[in-house]
Amino acid sequence: MTSPMEGPLKILIASFIEADLVERIRRVDPRLVVAYEPGLLRPPRYAADHKGGALDRTPEQEARWRELLGEADILFDFDQTHLEDLPELAPRVRWIQSTSSGIGPFVQRMGYAHRMPDTVFTRASGVHAQPLAEFCVMVMLMFRKGLHRVMRDQERKHWERYAGTDLEGKTLVVVGLGGVGREVVRVGKAFRMRVIGVDRPGFRLDPDALPLDEFRPSGELHSVLGQAEHLVLIAPHTPETEGMIGARELALLPRGAVFINIARGALVDEEALADALRSGHLAGAGLDVFAEEPLPPESPFWEMPNVLVCPHSASTSDGENRRITDLFCENLRRFLAGQPLINVLDLEELGPRD
Repeated sequence: MTSPMEGPLKILIASFIEADLVERIRRVDPRLVVAYEPGLLRPPRYAADHKGGALDRTPEQEARWRELLGEADILFDFDQTHLEDLPELAPRVRWIQSTSSGIGPFVQRMGYAHRMPDTVFTRASGVHAQPLAEFCVMVMLMFRKGLHRVMRDQERKHWERYAGTDLEGKTLVVVGLGGVGREVVRVGKAFRMRVIGVDRPGFRLDPDALPLDEFRPSGELHSVLGQAEHLVLIAPHTPETEGMIGARELALLPRGAVFINIARGALVDEEALADALRSGHLAGAGLDVFAEEPLPPESPFWEMPNVLVCPHSASTSDGENRRITDLFCENLRRFLAGQPLINVLDLEELGPRD
């Protein structure tokens, strides 16, 4: 919990958002002094691009940017141009709102937890729930309705009728019941699928808000994999989840299962996954994340006909900046009132620092 704020609060917006969203932030409270100078930011390459393209500041522009960093109490997003020396350049920052959800390993790798001990980090959890849930539906339908076959036949002007299958009655196992996982559950139920949710033993299950057919703690994952005709992985990357899906887990899936990874590549043994796809044990996979990104040209996934390779873009949509601003504004009100923030990164879950 933060202390209530009395005086002016300086916010620096460190990645591109639309001008109307900046004005929304300014209108939250008259005590806010919002700095937004898009000419000093990496230019977006596509909608909701928070990494940005190449940027070459003049000495004067760089001096101005460092001045803004030094004055900031709050950062909207991590400064992509000064990740290494951010703690030294922004010593006053008390809170950083990320535009990404899986920031734990990044914060640990940069040593921010101990280099910025008085700073709170909040994730963008839930912001990407809608586009990621839609991606999961797309992958399931793509394989169950034979989209690859249809496109291949159309390309060669070949007419041959066939039968696909329905999602109704099929079993979907969702590993990770955060904001995204809950949305995947709701979408699965909308298709009248049987949905099993898996999360940590302490997960608080509200049957009215989350219409699961069954819940299992993560320690019992193996007991439900045999039912998982569709397996969606959306657990956070922690020391406990790293490598959680390997050859043994994949072998437990029913033959013809569809695997979807929208979590992090480090959670999966990719060599074992490729073997399961080559053998036909898995009907297909929709992969938005990989152990190494960008995915190297030599990766076998590129040429597998039963794999959809997505360049870590399933979560990105033209509505993302609006959703992140909604979250940021709500957290701003809480910060000003000294109330607990939403989506605070639990630094204790990151494990020991390397």
